[in-house]
Amino acid sequence: MKKMKNIENLSDKEWEELASIFSDEKSEKSETFSDFMANDSYETEKHWKKLKTMSRDKEINVDNAWEKVSARIRRSDEEINPSGIRIMRSSFLKIAAAALVLIGLGTAMLYLNKAGILNKKTVVATDSNQTNLRIALPDGSNISLNRNTRLSYNASYGESGRKVTLDGEAFFEITPDAGKAFIVDAGKASIEVLGTSFNVITQNDESAVEVFVETGKVMMKDNSGIQENLVIDPGYIGTISPEQSEKRINKNPNYLAWNKGKLVYADQKLENVFKDLERIYDIKIIPSDPEILNNQITTTFEGQSLETIIILICTTFNLDHTQDGNVYHLMEK
Repeated sequence: MKKMKNIENLSDKEWEELASIFSDEKSEKSETFSDFMANDSYETEKHWKKLKTMSRDKEINVDNAWEKVSARIRRSDEEINPSGIRIMRSSFLKIAAAALVLIGLGTAMLYLNKAGILNKKTVVATDSNQTNLRIALPDGSNISLNRNTRLSYNASYGESGRKVTLDGEAFFEITPDAGKAFIVDAGKASIEVLGTSFNVITQNDESAVEVFVETGKVMMKDNSGIQENLVIDPGYIGTISPEQSEKRINKNPNYLAWNKGKLVYADQKLENVFKDLERIYDIKIIPSDPEILNNQITTTFEGQSLETIIILICTTFNLDHTQDGNVYHLMEK
């Protein structure tokens, strides 16, 4: 217990020094480093090297990261331990905190929380301002997260199995491995595949787990064991809720627009266009006259912002619009 107390009492400056050495920013091995390695039972150096390769598109900047996330780490203590009982930080948590970085755009964050560290778990999350955050898993599989989504997986991923936990919406492109099925724990249901591409929503508008398969086949299993399991073929949507399990063919060509970045319409009513926009951008569109919904449009939106799309629609049909937070009101001029 004494050696843990010594590690816990290291100053922020000493932690930053250790972080610099583990990041190969400082080659000289100090006495602090030697003492730390002698008393460290968490294999910190090995985990640090793993942590540094998690973001392939952006190198971790240890100095900036510490300042950006130290406050978030303190706040996460209350979320992870709501009872108020303080759990002593491990050496890995303290040094990993120095390497946490904001990745992508907005406030999406790759972070390791205290509960996750004890279980060697990686968690990636997006907030309401970010979509299509791409995550590369150790086996070469890729996952794109929609807004307000949380993905986690253990550090042993790929060694004894391939399993992730999802809360929100994500698109999966899974590297085939006949010996190790890929499993998504979606809360009420589990999704099992060997190699395919598919979209998962852990809770749709009907509070059901929803899976759309783009390629390959997917097995959906009700975690409660009540509903029938589903085998979903390409082009089909499967849903499992406490009440039922069912599958149907997908008739919406823009189902994956949040991930593909493209909306295509051919003589489609604005009612359908608005449904897509509401789902993709997490907004609400309210027309002053229901007849506005019957207007038909043929167009392609690709790369435009939501505001630009709204303006284009209003210009096409001689409409005005006002915005109140995430609610758009459309009315005739």
